[in-house]
Amino acid sequence: MSKQDSVNTSVQEPPLDYSFRSIHVIQDMISEEPRAGLRPLKHSKSGKSLTQALWLKNNVLNDLKDFSQVVSQVIEHPENLAWIDLSFNDLTSIDPILTTFFNLSVLYLHGNSIHRLGEVNKLAVLPRLRSLTLHGNPIEEEKGYRQYVLCTLPRITTFDFSGVTKADRVTAEVWKSMNIKPKKVRVKQNPL
Repeated sequence: MSKQDSVNTSVQEPPLDYSFRSIHVIQDMISEEPRAGLRPLKHSKSGKSLTQALWLKNNVLNDLKDFSQVVSQVIEHPENLAWIDLSFNDLTSIDPILTTFFNLSVLYLHGNSIHRLGEVNKLAVLPRLRSLTLHGNPIEEEKGYRQYVLCTLPRITTFDFSGVTKADRVTAEVWKSMNIKPKKVRVKQNPL
């Protein structure tokens, strides 16, 4: 099987699912068996998975140290990862390592501990990112959260499990224009 054939077949492959495994550090993936799905996982001759989806939801990850190296050990073509689910972990930021997966189109980060809205800016370099979840993070409480994300990531078509409508885009653009302009300070005049 050529590399191109494996890339084409992996689109239909089930995810490599390490959900609910109490994984504390990424290296734990190597010693864990992925969850069995309805369809069996296909593997290359080297024993690596031929999938384009990696699920690590409902673990206790607080960083993604060594993520690329470990993913390269378990997935035949990690550069083709299209879906990463890191929901319900203990992540406090969006690790820049995620931005190295240029084919990423679905990224689930909901239910983590991401505090800074500016973390979303890191994802702007992902040309194929279309679906993103961030609900259940402290940033959701920030004023203008939804509009900020949609403005920062204009290619997103599904955000927090809802379709992004034309009205959402218009609202995001209005919000952006309102918040980028410097505020004028009004000086009260003292009537004499």
